[in-house]
Parts: sequence; C-alpha cells; structure tokens
Amino acid sequence: MRKNRWLIALSAIAIHLSIGSVYAYSVLKYPIVENLGWSDKTVTVSFTIAIALLGTSAATFGRFVEKWGPRKSATIAAFFFASGQVIAGFGMLTSSVALFYLGYGVIGGIGLGLGYISPVSTLVKWFPDRRGLATGMAVMGFGAGSLIAAPIITQLIKNVGLHNMFFIMASVYFILMISGASYIIKPVEGYTPNKTKNKEQKTKKITPSLQQLNAKEAIRTSRFWLLWLMMFINISTGIMLISAASPLAQTKAGMTATAAATMVGVMGLFNGGGRLGWSAFSDRLGRSNVFMMFFGVEAIIMLLLPNVTNALLLQALIFITVSMYGGGFALLPAFISDLFGTRQLGAIHGLLLTSWSAAGVFGPLLVAYIKDTTGNYNMAFYIFAGLVSLALIISLMMKRSIRAFLNYTINKAS
Repeated sequence: MRKNRWLIALSAIAIHLSIGSVYAYSVLKYPIVENLGWSDKTVTVSFTIAIALLGTSAATFGRFVEKWGPRKSATIAAFFFASGQVIAGFGMLTSSVALFYLGYGVIGGIGLGLGYISPVSTLVKWFPDRRGLATGMAVMGFGAGSLIAAPIITQLIKNVGLHNMFFIMASVYFILMISGASYIIKPVEGYTPNKTKNKEQKTKKITPSLQQLNAKEAIRTSRFWLLWLMMFINISTGIMLISAASPLAQTKAGMTATAAATMVGVMGLFNGGGRLGWSAFSDRLGRSNVFMMFFGVEAIIMLLLPNVTNALLLQALIFITVSMYGGGFALLPAFISDLFGTRQLGAIHGLLLTSWSAAGVFGPLLVAYIKDTTGNYNMAFYIFAGLVSLALIISLMMKRSIRAFLNYTINKAS
C-alpha cells in the first residue's frame, strides 16, 4: 500500500501527543497530595524519574530503534507508556509510592524515551526537502500534549477519581499510539518527494548531509559534543524558566496566582508553536544560524529579566524563551540529519537526548538553590546569561567546524 507522507506525519503527532501529556504533570500533584497525603517532594520525584528515563532510555535503545524500525519501536513504546499509566493507577488505588514510581516514573519513562525517538528519524527520511518542518510537526505534538491532556485529566479526576483517571487515560494513550504505529513505516531507499518530470529541479531543494555516520562514528566528532553542549544549555535555560515561571510572575510583577497559572498554560502554546515555527524557519535560514540567534536573544533576555517588573513585558520575555526552548528540540533531529546523515539518526538522536536528562536536573535545581540562598531569582538570570553567551560561542565554533569540513571535502575532491 502506498503511504502518504503527511499521514505519516499525523501518525507521529498522535504518538507525541500521547507521551507529551507528561508535561501536564502539575495538574496531578495537588490531587495526589490532597487525596493520599503524600508530600509535594514525594510526588515530584516520579516526574523527575520519568524525565531522567526519557533521556537514558532514548540513548540506550536508540540503536535498537534503527534495527526494529519505527512501527515495532512505537508499538513497544505504546505498551510501556500505557502499562506505566495502569501501574500508576494501581499505585493510587493502593496508596503505594513504590508502584507509582515504578509505573509513572520507570516503565512510563522508558515508554517516553522510545516513543519520542521512534517516529522522528522516519519523518526526516520522508521529508528530505523539509527536515525542519517534519521534525517540528512531530515534536510540536509533544510540546502541545499538555494543553489537551491537562483539562481532560482534571475533569476525569473530579468525575471518576484518581485511579480511574489513570486507567482511562492509559486506554486513550494506547489507542492513539497504536494507531500511529500501525501506519508509520520507513520510505523506500533513495525516496524523494513529488517524483515528476521536473525531478532534477525538485531534488535540488534537498539539503545534502555533511556525512553519513553511524552512532559510534558520530560521537568521535567534535560536532557531536558541540551540539550536545548547545542543547544542554538551551534546555537548561528553558526548563529553569518553566520551573520558576509562576512564582517569578507573582514576586517580580505582582501577578495573582490565577493570572500566573493562565500564563503557564499559554507557555504551552509557545512551547508547541516554537517547535513547529522555528524548525520550519530553520529550513530556510539554516540550523546553525537559528541556534546562534537563539543564544544571542536569550543572553539579552537573561540580562533584562532581573530588572523587569511589568507583567506584560515579563510574560513576553518568558514566552520568547520558551518558544526557543521548544524550537531547540525540533531543530535537533534535523540538525543531526544535516551533520551525520540519516543512517543511524535514531541512535544518534537518543544519545544527544541525554543532554535533556542532565539539563532537567541542572536547571531547576540551580534556580531553586539560588532562590533559597539569596531570596530571589536575579543571580540565576545572570548565571544563565553567562551560559547562553558561552553557548553562542559554541554555536559559532560549530558553524566554523562545518565550513572547515566542507572546504576540506571540496579540496580533497579537486
């Protein structure tokens, strides 16, 4: 059966919308605390485990995703993620912290990692002419998943209770993910879109990869580690701001708790929209140029934030940063394809996602420590201004490395 690449993209979005519900975790915290009497810290640990397992499982299973193919990988991810929700539900039913950690954190976290990387490398192969747009469409679903899941989860908790909510959502996630997995496959070798009489004209739009490397070869290059550092700093900056957004808005700009909560919801729109918008923009401007722009703008924003007290300006600066945080995730697979080819894109993507696990711990813990020791967030912003300035230098080094390799290749060929 002939596959439609836009339906392949829709299948990837279905998978990422499901696992993206993890970003709605905040709506679970207070109901669990109130119903089971667990501490806020106890409940938060499960989310930390899930995010940590996302990166480590993506790195561990990345090479198997390439071997198994997207359909089998996404199917396994569906079983892990849905099973994790079911076990978490039994944890609620029996008031067992261990079951909750095992289900939502460990098993669900493995499903997160597998589900995140399974469709991405396939989409890049289906859209060689629009790599940024393709990966943006997929990970936009992950960023926007909380917008859909949060109100549904909240309503289900009110109507059927905590444990039943987990059971119902597990069924919904499983159906969505299996539906997406059943359609998604790799394109035939050498696939190019829109094969017409003007084939030569069409294929000129396809950006050639710098090299075709496997995962072991990729990690031996300086470009791999430069990209890892760029992602680590971009994610740390974004997730730091996300973790502190509500209290920051209330203390710096005098916003009410309700207004701050509304702002947090709108941040999800910019997180998801940035993934699609910036990635599509990178197809025209170039991945390295977009990252350079990110870090330049973020450095200015970090320096401005300590002195901002106007609510509208504060929100605008936060929304811009969050859009770039989301955009970095969408640029990553396309940039990997540019630098290392599509031969083992899933495996390389998985290894680079360890930057997410590291940043997910570093960013929030650093800003929380500074707030506890100084009483405000100002020093954190100055530290991150320095970090994103360093990232700007690293992105310049990346651009220089790419140019040097291209010149070397041209000279060698001649």
